[in-house]
Amino acid sequence: MINKIKNDELLKKIISFSPDTNIYLVGGCIRDFILNKENHDKDIIAACSDVEQYARSLADNLEATFITLDEENKIYRLVLKDKTNYIDIAAVIGKNIQEDLKRRDFTINSVAVNLHSMEILDINNGLNDLKNKIIRGISDKNFSDDPLRLLRAYRFHANLGFDIDEHLQTILNKNFQTLKNVAVERINAELLKLFEGEFAHKTLALMDKNLEYFFPIVKEVKKIPPNSHHHLPLFEHSIETMRQVQMFYNKSNDIIKTHLKPRLGLLKLGAFLHDIGKPQTWTIEEDTGRHRFIKHDDVGSKIVVPTLKSLNFSKKQIAYTAALIKNHIYPSQVISSHGDLKKTFMRYIRKTDDMAIDIIAVAMADRLSARGKEITEEIVKQNIDGLTKLLNFYLEIKDSLEPLPVLLDGNEIMAKFGIKPSPQLGKIISALKEAQISGEVNTKTEAKNFVEEFLKKV
Repeated sequence: MINKIKNDELLKKIISFSPDTNIYLVGGCIRDFILNKENHDKDIIAACSDVEQYARSLADNLEATFITLDEENKIYRLVLKDKTNYIDIAAVIGKNIQEDLKRRDFTINSVAVNLHSMEILDINNGLNDLKNKIIRGISDKNFSDDPLRLLRAYRFHANLGFDIDEHLQTILNKNFQTLKNVAVERINAELLKLFEGEFAHKTLALMDKNLEYFFPIVKEVKKIPPNSHHHLPLFEHSIETMRQVQMFYNKSNDIIKTHLKPRLGLLKLGAFLHDIGKPQTWTIEEDTGRHRFIKHDDVGSKIVVPTLKSLNFSKKQIAYTAALIKNHIYPSQVISSHGDLKKTFMRYIRKTDDMAIDIIAVAMADRLSARGKEITEEIVKQNIDGLTKLLNFYLEIKDSLEPLPVLLDGNEIMAKFGIKPSPQLGKIISALKEAQISGEVNTKTEAKNFVEEFLKKV
């Protein structure tokens, strides 16, 4: 660890800039160095009289952007020019560095190194817990001071795959409702980091009822049992689908990974929620005993909107997740259709656009997570082979794919047909785009004729 600190180019610059300032590297960066993980986030404690001035001066020296994160506690962020690396600089909380370390969340995040002397400070035995892969709280009071740390425990479980200490798990179950006192923006950030974690599927199973605090629909999802198409109860199926998405990502090529990496957390969230419409659409056929969930994809895409709004997800994030849920069956319908397969594949790509890979990933994961007694290995193989062909088709043509031309925009439609801004206009534009995707409309004249005929029907 010390050698990695000494050889890190950014830390060398910080040390060189700070000959007269007592500075400590603390927390995540040290943990990542020990675990041989990539790190772009350096946490620095500066023991000086004016931490803000120190941070501003260092920002100027590194040509970094200076951001105030917490004026009261004197926490500042420096975003480097590469927009990838950043440094968080904070004042010492308490009388000294030892007292500061005792106020932190988990032992594995409380190891510090004096960047001048390279002395290691490990007063909470964090190095031993790192070695034994245990997430352990430092003090129960620290969770009362900042209840977000309760969620952070699950986030680190998802990211690292470490075990949560038995006492800490008791604290989580006992106090999880105190998260109601935490700003929803902070909760949102932790949730996304949790779903990004490679071990998120294990975390959701571990959270159990605590998960219902964020997603109340989970309580209803847990009531759906296995059936002839699903060997797992719906809740476990949802978790397994998310795990399969992670496996899809892990074994993908660099092109797919580059596309999915910035949205992986949201993709896995969508995979976990893909069947939330099933409780409302669940019926059992009297004569066959078959479980049916008609239009659960459509219902689920509507249910997810208020759920994610309450958690402060952006409109774009909500639209993405809703689209994953609404379309998760679509790729399997595409590959089982008859006729001109190339034309059908192209229609899928036009309709799904930038989400073509994402939706296929969820469809594959869903198929691999549902192996009821009526689902043979041959059925699974045919489905995955077909989805793979669809994925490869997209990868082969995506770079040469040009966007659909706008044959008639909203202003032209309003001017030519005397329509005012209204829901009707939106329906016309959507229908026209659909006609273009299907190849029914290819020219401006055909577009005008289409709108004219469309208006006759309404």
